[in-house]
Amino acid sequence: MNTIITYEEQQLMALYNRTGTRAGLLAELTQMRGYLGDEDSDLRALTDSAIGKLEAMTDEDCAALDLTPDFGAEDEDAE
Repeated sequence: MNTIITYEEQQLMALYNRTGTRAGLLAELTQMRGYLGDEDSDLRALTDSAIGKLEAMTDEDCAALDLTPDFGAEDEDAE
């Protein structure tokens, strides 16, 4: 796989990876995107980028991604 997944895309994918499959993740992200309003342009762009990259990769490439959410930065902010 030659596609570079950004940290932000990885975290978004991790949060919506309920089924553990590429098809399921695509469906979840597509559904979530439908709820975004005009004020969510940054999240829409991030979601569109993630969806595009997922569509371009194989199921095997997707399965190889580390889609574990990283809550460390959020936890540090809370301290």
